[in-house]
Amino acid sequence: MADFKYEIVKHIGVLSESGKGWTKELNVISWNGANPKYDIRDWAPDHEKMGKGITLTEEEAAKLRELLG
Repeated sequence: MADFKYEIVKHIGVLSESGKGWTKELNVISWNGANPKYDIRDWAPDHEKMGKGITLTEEEAAKLRELLG
């Protein structure tokens, strides 16, 4: 697997927490120096490990908000 870099630009909040201490979070993240995007994924307590997640542009996040009502 190729190396990649990420920077959590803004921590928005925790959606849930597992019994093992991992948290599902909504953050704004810059991946490999690209423009930051909204990101939802599971994180280990130290943010050194992460699970699979989804990234959304500003427009996609706005559409999701609209769909959720």
